[in-house]
Amino acid sequence: MWYGLCADLVVAIHLAYVGFVVFGQLFIILGAAMKWQWVRNPWFRYLHLLAIAIVAVEAIQGWPCPLTVWEAQLRELGGQTFNGSESFMGKLLHEILFVENVPQLALDTGYVATMLLVLQGLIMYPPRWFRTGKPVEAVATPNMGTSYDTGMMATA
Repeated sequence: MWYGLCADLVVAIHLAYVGFVVFGQLFIILGAAMKWQWVRNPWFRYLHLLAIAIVAVEAIQGWPCPLTVWEAQLRELGGQTFNGSESFMGKLLHEILFVENVPQLALDTGYVATMLLVLQGLIMYPPRWFRTGKPVEAVATPNMGTSYDTGMMATA
């Protein structure tokens, strides 16, 4: 039972990872059009690129996803089949994440195309630079001998 619940947790983490890549890219595209500054956060943008780059490299190399392998191992230890779970949430999340009857080449092409889209977004709508944490000092304007604060004119 515990292995099955752990496998369900791995599927939920896997789904969150996919959601970060997909919805992150949608928010970047919307953010560019709407001038949202938070989508220019360099931590968000570079983590987003890293997330899809890992998937694309796995696809190009033909490596299985570690989360998929881990889920399969946990299901086997729990006496469950890999194509789902005995729990409702496990079945639901598994069905959302794994689409049946799709050629692997189509999936791999989609992963690489998504990575290229993310790279294009980095070029067309670049993240802002990292801040150093030092406050910017205010620039003082020279006093020209007049005082507009009190409403009085300085006399020469």
